[in-house]
Amino acid sequence: MTHWLSVLVQTPAHSQVAGPLSYRSELALAAGTLVRIPFGKRETLGVVWDAPAAGEAAPFDADKTRPITAALDSLSPLTDAWRQLVGFAAGYYQRSLGEVALAALPPQLRELSAEQLARRLKRQTKATPDTPAPSSSAPLTLTPEQAAVITQIETQAGPFLLFGATGSGKTEVYLRCVQALLASDPQAQALVMVPEINLTPQLEARFIERFGPLYGEQAVVSLHSGMTNPQRLASWLAAHSGTARIVLGTRMAVFASLPKLRLIVVDEEHDPSYKQQEGARYSARDLAVYRGRLEGAKVILGSATPSLESWHHSRPANEGGRYLRLHMPSRVGDNSALPLVRRVDMNHQPKHAVFSPPLVEAIKARIARGEQSMMFLNRRGYAPVLHCSDCDWKSECPHCSAFRVFHKIDRTLRCHHCGFTERVPRACPACGNPDIRPMGRGTERLEEHLAELLGDVKRPDGQAVRIVRIDADTTKHKGELESQLAQVHAGEIDVLVGTQMIAKGHDFRRITLVAAVNADSALFSSDFRAPERLFSLLMQAAGRAGRDAGISGGSEMWVQTFHPAHPLFEALKQHDYPAFATQQLLEREQAGLPPFSFQALVRAEARTQETAQGFLQAASAAAAELAEMQHVTLYPAVPMSVQRVANVERAQMLIEAASRAALQRFLAAWHDTLHAVRQGPEGKGLIRWAVDVDPLTI
Repeated sequence: MTHWLSVLVQTPAHSQVAGPLSYRSELALAAGTLVRIPFGKRETLGVVWDAPAAGEAAPFDADKTRPITAALDSLSPLTDAWRQLVGFAAGYYQRSLGEVALAALPPQLRELSAEQLARRLKRQTKATPDTPAPSSSAPLTLTPEQAAVITQIETQAGPFLLFGATGSGKTEVYLRCVQALLASDPQAQALVMVPEINLTPQLEARFIERFGPLYGEQAVVSLHSGMTNPQRLASWLAAHSGTARIVLGTRMAVFASLPKLRLIVVDEEHDPSYKQQEGARYSARDLAVYRGRLEGAKVILGSATPSLESWHHSRPANEGGRYLRLHMPSRVGDNSALPLVRRVDMNHQPKHAVFSPPLVEAIKARIARGEQSMMFLNRRGYAPVLHCSDCDWKSECPHCSAFRVFHKIDRTLRCHHCGFTERVPRACPACGNPDIRPMGRGTERLEEHLAELLGDVKRPDGQAVRIVRIDADTTKHKGELESQLAQVHAGEIDVLVGTQMIAKGHDFRRITLVAAVNADSALFSSDFRAPERLFSLLMQAAGRAGRDAGISGGSEMWVQTFHPAHPLFEALKQHDYPAFATQQLLEREQAGLPPFSFQALVRAEARTQETAQGFLQAASAAAAELAEMQHVTLYPAVPMSVQRVANVERAQMLIEAASRAALQRFLAAWHDTLHAVRQGPEGKGLIRWAVDVDPLTI
């Protein structure tokens, strides 16, 4: 008997093949079954999307419908809840079903035949060790704040916003909630998400230490893009089969197949890294909340500096709040105080000083006591620009509307947008002046300057001061980040210099001084989210200081600024996130900005700016009547902030609505119009376009 199947394949959103395709099968396969199918001249992986109905009629073009190649029936079908999550994500973020569904599966799984997968599953089953006997190690003593929060999580439905100061023990709360879940349900699974790959190893170590003796190390797996394809497949299969009870991962883990999911934790929920910026531009944090509601799993969003959207959603229920706010204002440990914030007015310091003299003396004092300091600057390289004072030449990238960054360590000019790299010229390429100089500073320059300032300073053991730099340039190779962090934790480093890579999530026990060298960079940005990001980054960086109760009394956060009276720094000095959030939300409400309105961006890329903007303007004109019906505002097309990358011009158009439902109705109805404009004369020369719902950068 022939059965007709609707199968999803991986196709781009702008392909003419956007929905399920019809295939025939001799077996009735359940929805969610993975199959190998012929697609054009190749064979690929597909997902059966709809279960065949009894006595269903053949498709109209039944004679041309091709049979599936094989069913991967050694693997249980993906659950209905997983398919609903994918369906919601595809609809909400304006992508094709197949693109989201297949991108959520491990890359290696897309290449395996049914026989290869069966052999892989057999090997993985044999490799799974027996569960060891429970450990008798005594758990840590909870603080009253931690105990109260855990009680509320156990007795309330959530979702929860865990607003806890840096060092207040949020991770221990996560561990206890997972522990209680696994003890109460022998099949339950938990998903714990972190914003960046470099935070995964330390979290994985803590979870394995806590749960390895109870359930075996195979019960804790990671999922992130830094893993090899075989590693990702092994973790995904362990989660799908239920062998893995705990999955730790970055934003991609929100789509992990977890049939018995009962708890989702989103740590550092404010972090922009949870928003995907390529392909399907989804927010993993928002999808985690939706998935929790879909599957009946509790959701905990944790942060010392919550996103303003989450803070707004956690207002009292009688004011329209949807999250339950839990508060842990105190650090763990006796006399474990938050660091004192010092503002250094750079207007009163020596001209062109990178480090103010009082800060240098404070660093020397920490070194003399055997303590560590951290210098934070969110810009890698030696200097952002090379400049000729004679003819005003600057190191612009020939392929992007951006400057190439000077990297002194390998004497290169490198574009951080397209990767174009050249050796530093011996003289100005425009006028021949040999005196070309760096402008501004990056972490390389900070490291070099600190080495000069501290050259005559000795550690308590008489050895020279040790400075290490941690950024994307020093951690390119596998194992380098872990090695450098281990040196910091072991006390082998006196001064740590780095970007935001070190400013959040790390538990540095010996750091008592943190300094933000250039804290003014985002104060007057055109992006309305810039103050929120800056405050969050500075407060997270401050949280790296004084995490050991024994030395926290003298911990400090130094902020070098030319605007010491700015309200943002006043709130930072008081560690008063609620006051900062209240002020920012009031400004946004007055301006009609999110979360009091809802936005989407349509971005277009072409060889010329005129083509990119022309496509957007044509699409806007075609949707004018629809926008008026839905009370949606379409703003004129403008170049993006970095308008050219790799010789491709980029433009964008903002869409705004007073309600989320109105915006979604408009985008859904506008989808076919965008495709039609793309096929028309206005789309000639267009390379690609994409819709970004709830964008983080405007």
